[in-house]
Amino acid sequence: MKRTSFANWPCSIARSLDLLGDAWTSLVLREAFYGVRRFDDFQQSLGIARNTLTDRLRRLVEEGLLERRPYQDEPRRHEYLLTEKGRDFFGVLAALSRWGDRWLAGEEGAPITFHHETCGHDTHAEVVCARCGEPLRADDTRMRLGPGFPERLKSRPDVRDRFLTG
Repeated sequence: MKRTSFANWPCSIARSLDLLGDAWTSLVLREAFYGVRRFDDFQQSLGIARNTLTDRLRRLVEEGLLERRPYQDEPRRHEYLLTEKGRDFFGVLAALSRWGDRWLAGEEGAPITFHHETCGHDTHAEVVCARCGEPLRADDTRMRLGPGFPERLKSRPDVRDRFLTG
């Protein structure tokens, strides 16, 4: 069964999930943030099938989140390093971790804590408005059409209703 591609949908959430939405992809990136760089180390830490890992690493390299760099010639072996695009995914993982800590962690608490080296404290992710710094919550936020939304779809009644255009 062929999966539906969301790569061309007029929605950054759909496009992001098309690339990063399966659990293995996010877990491979998590391991990269933990400092894992080599295929065998990814495979061992995740317990992932080699063919699945090969596929995820290939896609992350193709999409520019990881860079594949040789570290040994005989036999030829590569390591995988986060690129700027890959490092920018950190906030997404931190937000997922925060949500999981709040809603899925048991009484024993968070399995992993984030320690902010700059201030020296343990912390967690918060989503705030980039302009005023206030928490960004669904109740005080509405979505509006952006400049990249396709013109051909703007006149549809369901689009106008959802995004309160007008």
